[in-house]
Amino acid sequence: MGVHRHETHLLGHVKLSLQPAAKMDPAILADPTDKKRMRGRQVSETHTTTPVFPPGRYGRRRDGRRKLAGPIIALALVVAVSVLISIKLYQRYGETDYQPQIVGWAEPSDTVMTIKFTVRVPAGGATECVLRARDYGGNEIGRRTVVVRAAAGETTIEAEEAVTTTERGSVGDVVGCHPAP
Repeated sequence: MGVHRHETHLLGHVKLSLQPAAKMDPAILADPTDKKRMRGRQVSETHTTTPVFPPGRYGRRRDGRRKLAGPIIALALVVAVSVLISIKLYQRYGETDYQPQIVGWAEPSDTVMTIKFTVRVPAGGATECVLRARDYGGNEIGRRTVVVRAAAGETTIEAEEAVTTTERGSVGDVVGCHPAP
């Protein structure tokens, strides 16, 4: 019992016993392996029940089941939109018909490099390719953009173009090709 210091008159009715403890409860002191001792009344197991609320006080009660239709539909919609966007981007930027392949190069002089290459294009199409010449150290010493056209019905263009260089070149390559404007 808690008593404030200004309520000392309330302590007068409390009897304090300073006598030694009489006898200890043998059930408390029993060995844990001793199953014959009863430590008080046996308590039966209780089961929890759903609470009962007054009608109309707390609104409509939900059943314990969650409705998964909304999240499943939203997930399916997100997946479908993602697939459509992926297909559209792949068609636009993915593996294209404009794939160049370097065949070789030659350095007829210190200021010109001739680059031979092939490009796959749609039948009868045209492509714009960027050619590059580099020196032995890998530095770019010349660049040229060329437009090449395929013959009617052809899907492969074989081209040979000259690139002007600032010094003698060592390597010629095709940086990339895309549809001609």
